[in-house]
Amino acid sequence: MKKRLNTLLFLIVGLWFIGCHSSNPASQQATENATAPAASASTANPLDDKGIGPVQSVQLGAIQPELAKKGETIFNEKCTACHRIDSRYIGPALKGVTRRQAPEWIMNMILNPDVMIQQDPIAKQLVGESNGAVMANLHLSEDEARALLEYLRSVDDSSSSK
Repeated sequence: MKKRLNTLLFLIVGLWFIGCHSSNPASQQATENATAPAASASTANPLDDKGIGPVQSVQLGAIQPELAKKGETIFNEKCTACHRIDSRYIGPALKGVTRRQAPEWIMNMILNPDVMIQQDPIAKQLVGESNGAVMANLHLSEDEARALLEYLRSVDDSSSSK
C-alpha cells in the first residue's frame, strides 16, 4: 500500500513538473519575441487603444527626470518580482512598451489589471504569452502609475538615443 502511494505521489509530481515546464513552441516563440510589439486581436492600432480603467487621457511632454526617478524606485520595489526591462521574466519585458502601447493603456494596465486581463484583447494576449501568469493588482495610486509610465518612457528614450 505504501509503495503504491509513493508511486502515485511520484507520478503526480512528475506530471505537474512536466506540465509546468513543458516546452511548447508557442511559449518558446513568445519568449524569443519578448520585445516584439504585441498584436491586438483587432486590426486597430495598439497605440490608439486606451485600455479599460480610470485613465482616459495622459498629457505627455518632455521626460520629467524627477518623476522618472520616482517611477524607477516604485519599479524596483514593486514590479521586479515579475518584470525585467530587457527580458521576459514572469511577465513580459518592458523595454519598448511605450512604443507599443498608448500611455493610457499602460497606466490602466497598472491601475486596473483585473478588468484589463478579462476584457482587453491585448492584455489577454499577454497573459497567454506569459503561460497564464496574470498581473497582480498592486493598488497603486494614479500618481504612482504616472511615475512608472515616466520611468518606462525614460528607459525607452535612452535606448532609442543609443
